[in-house]
Amino acid sequence: MPFLARTIPHFVSGDGSATVNADPRPTDTTTAQAVVSCIPCPLCASIRPMTWLNAGRDRTGMTQHEALMRETLCLAEQGRGRVSPRPLVGSLVVRDGVIVGRGFYHEPEPTHAEVWALREAGSLAQGATLYVNLEPCSHYGRTPPCTEAIIAAGIKRVVASIRDPNPQVNGRGFARLCAAGIEVLTDVLPVEGTRLNEVFLINQLEQRPFVHLKLATSLDGRIATHTGASQWITGAAARAAGQALRHGYDAIAVGTGTVLADNPQLTDRTGQYRHRPLVRVVFDSARVRLPVTAHVVQTAQVCPTWLVTVASPQRLEDLSRLEQHGVRVFYVEADEHGRPHLPAALNRLFAEGIASLLVEGGSTLAGAFVDARLVDKVTCFLAPRIIGGGGLNAIGGQGATTLEETLNLTDGTIEPVGTDFALTGYASQTMAHLLAAARAAADRHHERTPNTLANHWSPSGVPLDSG
Repeated sequence: MPFLARTIPHFVSGDGSATVNADPRPTDTTTAQAVVSCIPCPLCASIRPMTWLNAGRDRTGMTQHEALMRETLCLAEQGRGRVSPRPLVGSLVVRDGVIVGRGFYHEPEPTHAEVWALREAGSLAQGATLYVNLEPCSHYGRTPPCTEAIIAAGIKRVVASIRDPNPQVNGRGFARLCAAGIEVLTDVLPVEGTRLNEVFLINQLEQRPFVHLKLATSLDGRIATHTGASQWITGAAARAAGQALRHGYDAIAVGTGTVLADNPQLTDRTGQYRHRPLVRVVFDSARVRLPVTAHVVQTAQVCPTWLVTVASPQRLEDLSRLEQHGVRVFYVEADEHGRPHLPAALNRLFAEGIASLLVEGGSTLAGAFVDARLVDKVTCFLAPRIIGGGGLNAIGGQGATTLEETLNLTDGTIEPVGTDFALTGYASQTMAHLLAAARAAADRHHERTPNTLANHWSPSGVPLDSG
């Protein structure tokens, strides 16, 4: 399976023929087909037809709630690159087994996914079930509460994947719906829901950007030979996958050494729409080695370039020249090595609206993030080649003294990418705890019968046994 491609089940019509993009709303809801189609999704590698077996699980072992939640996640994914710093949210309205409304959140429209879906459903929302991957909001922000729109539409049941940890929501949305007499089922595909909104969850719980370390190395962990040759260690497919990663992030980070060695452009070349430009963040020391001739400086008026450095009165003239080319300069306190203090740098970036940061190199910057335990996720593209002694290590820094001090990844996957491999896993304790809790919730579902697979929500926040 290609990297970043996921096979998501799509519905087919009753006769087994695919009905992608068809209007599913029936003229007679009492005789409507029990299965319909979903709009194409960038997550899908291919359309895999599925049919229902009675009212329980389909042939893949999924329940109807789970399959429809997958469609909801599929919709939410379409907001990638279009919603930051807000969450990815999709919603379906289902009546008599037929999807009658769809929606996903995307900027610049402030309208939430649930409202889009309810608008499309119209009067068919009365007595229907609404699926949403994130708890509906219950407070006034840029829009009125989604809970009130759901109640007004006459929805009888809400099926959700995960709770919204935003302090303004965090169970209040579910409680409001319950108080209005709406049945609320939660924790449907909670692992998938957690992974989809990993950035938003870290933002809310840690109040800092989500940090994803991306590496491209040889089998022995080198990013260059002893002569400095590095282009290209991995193949074209892995490089394209790296570009796809960039599209989902607010900013990409490198150290000045990478700029000096490779003079990269650091742009999003996927061609996909994004509502905010990708910010290039360069970490530099008090010596300010970033040259005005670098691509990231010369193009700073077109593609934002930010320099994170340590205040140095001796280099004010150099910094002034960079600012004249459009580079924004951010000063933070120095760490013990005279480099920018990473926690302070992340706080500053978060205050500037950066919700996610893709760290691409080089060795020194990667090592600093690892040593500081500020990495949430790691993707390493491994080329099946060995560079050998003298090559540059992918990760520098102080490193671990004992095996107990190493940074261990959880929930890892390994996938082929052309002639290379992509290893991805989570590195932060927060993500490990979130995914462990999500797996526990998913396991509780699988212990139940097909018709009692979701947790009923109670106003106290403790799921009630639906059996």
